[in-house]
Amino acid sequence: MIFFYVVLGYLGLLMFISIRKSLFIKNQEDFMVAGRSVPTYKLVGTLLCTWIGSGSLLAGAGLAARVGFAELWMAAGAWIGIIIVFFLAARVRRIAQFTVPDILELRYNKWARILGTIVIVIAYTTIVGYQFRGGGFVLNLVADIPEWQGVILTAIFIIAFTAFAGMLSIVSVDIINGAVITAAVLIAAPLVFFNLGGAEHFSVALDPSYFTVFGEYNFLWAMGVFFPTFLLLLGESNMYQKFFSARDEKSAKTAVGWWVVGTIVVETAIASLAIFAFSHFNSLSPDSSFFLAVEQSERIILHTARFGTEVGIPLVGGLLLIMAAVAIITSTGNSFLLAPSTNLTRDIYQRFVNPQATDKQMVVFQRIMVLVLGIFAYLLLTQFRTILDMAFTAYTMVGAGLTPALLAAFLWKRVTTAGGVASIATGMGMTLLITLVNGIMEEPLIATSYIVIPAASASVLVLIVVSLLTKPDPKEKWEKFYAKPVSLAKAIEEQQQKDA
Repeated sequence: MIFFYVVLGYLGLLMFISIRKSLFIKNQEDFMVAGRSVPTYKLVGTLLCTWIGSGSLLAGAGLAARVGFAELWMAAGAWIGIIIVFFLAARVRRIAQFTVPDILELRYNKWARILGTIVIVIAYTTIVGYQFRGGGFVLNLVADIPEWQGVILTAIFIIAFTAFAGMLSIVSVDIINGAVITAAVLIAAPLVFFNLGGAEHFSVALDPSYFTVFGEYNFLWAMGVFFPTFLLLLGESNMYQKFFSARDEKSAKTAVGWWVVGTIVVETAIASLAIFAFSHFNSLSPDSSFFLAVEQSERIILHTARFGTEVGIPLVGGLLLIMAAVAIITSTGNSFLLAPSTNLTRDIYQRFVNPQATDKQMVVFQRIMVLVLGIFAYLLLTQFRTILDMAFTAYTMVGAGLTPALLAAFLWKRVTTAGGVASIATGMGMTLLITLVNGIMEEPLIATSYIVIPAASASVLVLIVVSLLTKPDPKEKWEKFYAKPVSLAKAIEEQQQKDA
């Protein structure tokens, strides 16, 4: 039961911090973007914790266990995306809005804001859903709680935590979470490697394809797992919202530099740990209580934490690893629940329903949205076969539906309002269509690891073709995204008045 008590104690610490931070909430800026006062070190921690979620802990680790180091193509999508973001971070912070749909309306129109909000709500609640499932796995493992009950308990905790203090609580606890995650995986991976026999053992125990560039697959497969994370990262609303939380442009850009280093190190360590540990647990007799089947490979990190002594991890190391799992699940769940609730509050309620809403009304409405979206995320769990399917679908929804139009706003002056709106609608529509068709067929029409290719291709093609076929937007529409630092709050208000 020691594992259960550690999990309970760690969750209690996080909730205490959240409740304490709720006392400092004075207005919507505090709740949504932490008063725009987050220093570099806190920004690094929260960016790392947001990205290293159940997609890495469960889906990514499970894929690595099955295919080897070729899984890093999935992680590399984020690494390259972060490097590109490095050159955009200061410009994004300069705009100083609250949400990505704010940017979409500023560059395009209100329909881009509405469609962008729909994309984020669908994708992010899907991501939150598999954090709930990851929590169910943890509680089942450490306390023998039925998985479905563990999912509900995790959902209650994440919803309550997020509703208390929003971004203020998230950036505060993510310093602790980031330290725990990094320490746990960097200690566990080499311990397992050397205790199981080192390079000499794994050169024999593992299939040679585990060490090749594409594993048993090909370049097309690699691109299929690379582009969902790459495009998601570039359009990641959480990331932009946290840039808006930064103290200044310099803090935002410096944080991205450290973020890419931390992500490469942690994700490589997670993949390595999964490969090494799974080679042992999967090789045991099926009658062994420590055996882990291929179809359970997504649980390999949690299994290793619980039964770490079997692969050379001492009890304290296993406890640290299970704390890291809790940190990963809760931090990602909180961030991906806060972002769509911010979108619905800022981009729908305040923009179209109650433009004169007070700060108190905004905070109350957003807390209600946190609850509603949490319930919706729970319901989405029944619509997917695996966590990997959920991850790729959510990544593609953002990557195809949001990223092309968002990047074009910063990088292509010739993009038009019609082109941007059409691109968002096409990417979202293609992803939904393929997902729905896959859901009603016994065998998927297009494997989830490939759906990004047709969806993103269609979105980019429509963006370019429609923009070139329509009249260029006036200079005042795009120059804001290339100008020197200026106040843009007035610009978005003027645009809203024109569209009203």
